[in-house]
Order: sequence, then C-alpha cells, then structure tokens
Amino acid sequence: MNCKFAHSNLTVTDLNRSVNFYKAALNLREHRRKDFGNCIMVYLRGDNDDFELELKKEKAGDKKIKLGDNPTHTAFVVDDYDAALELHKSINCIDFIHVGGMHFIKDPDGYSLEIMSKNFLESISAED
Repeated sequence: MNCKFAHSNLTVTDLNRSVNFYKAALNLREHRRKDFGNCIMVYLRGDNDDFELELKKEKAGDKKIKLGDNPTHTAFVVDDYDAALELHKSINCIDFIHVGGMHFIKDPDGYSLEIMSKNFLESISAED
C-alpha cells in the first residue's frame, strides 16, 4: 500500500480572516471551497504543491477555540527564509525565533505554525 499526505485541518473562527492570513503569511491560495451544510471548508495550497491546508468554519456559533497546552503544529519549508522572517515580522505574527533558520508564527486563532529554511530541515534529518 502506498499513501501520501492529503491535507491538514484547522477549525477557525473567522474564515475570511484566516484565508487572508494564510495568503499574506504563507502565500497559500484558495484552491476550492465546499459548503457541507453545518460547516464550510476552504482548501488552501501553495504554488506547485498538492498538499492542502483545510480550514473549517462551523456555521453554528462563534465560540473561541480552546487550544490549551496543545503542542501540535503544522510546519512549512520556505524557499527564502530571510524574506519569510521579515514578512512575518512586518505582519506581527511571530511567536518564537530559533537561531539557524526556524521560527514559529501564530495564526488568528492561535494555531502554531513552524517556518523552516531548507537548510534547517536538512540539519534535523535522520542520520544514516
């Protein structure tokens, strides 16, 4: 059996705000949108990528999402780390900067997103 990643899901409180954030911060664009009756799903993709970030907005209520101490995060590798870092500084979404080409940002609902340079990713790859 072969498998590949399809998407990662995040439940959001304001769909338009989240779509705009992911476009501005990570250059992800809306690929498709589906109304399932009780919720709306928006699927975002980067250029030349078939992996999708699925944003889910429940139609009933606008409850604040409680992330608690959940250490879960989604990671992205960027082709120009310095430009990404400067962009994230300019839109004031940086949560933590690690030396060597990695930082974390927070989306409007408080989800943690790891941003890595290709070199940083290679430095943590499994050893032979």
